[in-house]
Amino acid sequence: MNVEEFREYCISKKGVTEEFPFNAVTLVFKVVGKMFALTSLEQLPFSANLKCDPEKAIELREIHDGIIIPGYHMSKVHWNTCYLENLSPVLVRELIDHSYDLVVAKLTKKLQAQLRDQ
Repeated sequence: MNVEEFREYCISKKGVTEEFPFNAVTLVFKVVGKMFALTSLEQLPFSANLKCDPEKAIELREIHDGIIIPGYHMSKVHWNTCYLENLSPVLVRELIDHSYDLVVAKLTKKLQAQLRDQ
């Protein structure tokens, strides 16, 4: 998956915005103001940081050694850096969905309801 495909899939999800809060090359995706994905538009090979359940993160890192690693400049427990060009598009979409779902699950019931109604 390339950066444009990654971007298109992220912004297709309900309630997602994109912004550059850190610098002009780090693209951040948020759902209701909470970050669930970020990527550098300049770094090669193409990678993205995605939120992940801690146990699943360990499992993914073992299965995809060197391709999914602890999150760069992020909590190593809750974030993975994924080299997306080395993963199947199906798995990348699953990882994005998982990250998005983890963030949505932490929203208040009121915000979850507003998101569902969008």
